[in-house]
Amino acid sequence: MTTQYDAVVVGAGFGGMGAAIQLKRLGHHNLLILEREHDLGGTWHVNRYPGLAVDIPSSTYSYSFEPNPHWSRLFAPGAELKRYAEHVAGKYGLRESMRFGTVVTGATWDEDERHWRVSIDGGETVTATYLLTATGFLSQPKMPDIAGIGSFGGTVVHTTAWDDSADLDGKRVAIIGTGATAVQLIPELAKRAGDLTVYQRTPIWVSSKPDYRIPRALRTLFAKAPLVQRAVRVAGSSLLELMMISGVVHYKQLRFTNQIAQRWCRAHLHRQVRDPELRRALTPDYSFGCKRPTFSNDYFPTFTKPHVHLETTTIDRIDRTGVVTADGRRTDIDVLVLATGFNLWDVNFPAFEVIGRGGKDLGKWWRENRFQAYQGVTVPGFPNFLSLNSPYSYSGLSYFTTIECQMKHMRRLFTAMHDRGAGVFEITQRANDEFLKRMSAKVTENSVFSLGQCATSRSYYFNQHGEATLLRPTSTISAHREASGFPLEHYAYEARSGS
Repeated sequence: MTTQYDAVVVGAGFGGMGAAIQLKRLGHHNLLILEREHDLGGTWHVNRYPGLAVDIPSSTYSYSFEPNPHWSRLFAPGAELKRYAEHVAGKYGLRESMRFGTVVTGATWDEDERHWRVSIDGGETVTATYLLTATGFLSQPKMPDIAGIGSFGGTVVHTTAWDDSADLDGKRVAIIGTGATAVQLIPELAKRAGDLTVYQRTPIWVSSKPDYRIPRALRTLFAKAPLVQRAVRVAGSSLLELMMISGVVHYKQLRFTNQIAQRWCRAHLHRQVRDPELRRALTPDYSFGCKRPTFSNDYFPTFTKPHVHLETTTIDRIDRTGVVTADGRRTDIDVLVLATGFNLWDVNFPAFEVIGRGGKDLGKWWRENRFQAYQGVTVPGFPNFLSLNSPYSYSGLSYFTTIECQMKHMRRLFTAMHDRGAGVFEITQRANDEFLKRMSAKVTENSVFSLGQCATSRSYYFNQHGEATLLRPTSTISAHREASGFPLEHYAYEARSGS
């Protein structure tokens, strides 16, 4: 079977676009980018709920090689991230390689042909020398496992499928979930609902949000003097690294930064909520960093409004007209909003079946042999395969740190193949095992995930084995350095013909 494409990239979000840009830089222009949604942008296309915005400073949430001087706010609204994605796709000529509304159902390595066969819903199969999965960490919505939820007779809206036509004005609204999405959404719901009940299972650490409009003069300066914006980016990234990352992955050595961050969040809550009982209910009982914290100036004050109610009792069931908690109390509602997050470890990792050498099933292998990937990118037994959303890949607080680390890894790997005249790569089992051992030790010996109090956090950082294998437990500087300088002999290289 003739190989149709140099590479198939699954996912047209920022991760997939970054990979495609790097492939083109490396001379691979015959690309196919498959996207299940009907446009590009990933999470910034799927999510459009009220209040949507990036939850770290915009200057750090973009490609370093493609700065955007036009952000309107320090924390840009979601619509601006979507426009930025469209700009990148246009500038780097990616749209012509994209196919939308296309669901990948599986991929298999063909040992005889030395290429990947990618199956698409509807029966089509395409082939490519390389397969890259960029399906995102937060791409599979999680539906709550609550008795009777399917019997509710009112309107049900999940945050990943927001319905702008849903009638919220003056209605009795309930929202399940208090994660980062809910922190943005709840203040907006409170503006429209006649009565709002928030069902909280786990409180979240929330810091003050230094959000402000970026003056036009400063945006003009960024456009004319990119180095100024780069300096702002470096300063912002360094601060986030110190306060939000160092105290998490280097908890043992820098516990004081974790404690400072935690006290900062407590002070923010104390300033905004005077009722000690309400304040107690909104205070996490787990260590800062066990689950992703967030920023907001409006979240806590929302609970002080008379028509907003915080409910911390476990939900027993949902019936046709409302929600019943474990103590038997009923709340009748008109609209049920689900801010219940995403399912990472059961139906993601990978998002579809991937079969490597000798019929090796990636999802099954991960679940039976621990979640692992060398440098968070490649897996033994899966030639010419790069998993861009994989265990130990997420570095830093900005997703773009991860993306650009992986782009550097690709450049070093593909350059080594070119120098050797090879067309097939595969990470060796030994290199993979050594990396896994090193990462596991760092998590166990240094991180808040092992040394802090995380038992009650219910964090998506932890997989079903209780291991925190999502975040890379190193500094972002270390991750970039290793991506640019990993030993080339960690890979096995073969010619395309198999000789």
